[in-house]
Amino acid sequence: MVLLMVSACATVMPSLDPPKVTVDSVESIPGNGGAPRFRIKLRVANPNQQTLDIAGISYGIEILDEELISGVTNDVPEIAGYTEEVVTLEASLQVFQLVRLLTKLGRTSTEPLQYKFSAKIDFNGLVPTQRIEETGELALN
Repeated sequence: MVLLMVSACATVMPSLDPPKVTVDSVESIPGNGGAPRFRIKLRVANPNQQTLDIAGISYGIEILDEELISGVTNDVPEIAGYTEEVVTLEASLQVFQLVRLLTKLGRTSTEPLQYKFSAKIDFNGLVPTQRIEETGELALN
């Protein structure tokens, strides 16, 4: 009986390739007296036949292991199969992490900066959460 239930659940839960998320643009927006805020537009590409019904996205950018920018949104349109949509979210600058980064830059100013972009995408329905991470280097020359 248990085996039948497990195999039934496996056939109900679709197997999806993770969406491709890239930064489309970043613009500064007025803050409410706190830390600087940004409007970030993410381009979300759906490499699957199935439409993606996304409940929400959380997002972060780290430089030298310091998370400088983070944000969330639950205002995400459905993304039809083999299409892409632009999703807008507001993000805030983490001031204390910026201070730590500036301290690190004083010690390693000639080396490339390691960055990490990460996003967590939660779906409505039975589709499991997808985590996306991209790393690289930013040259200072």
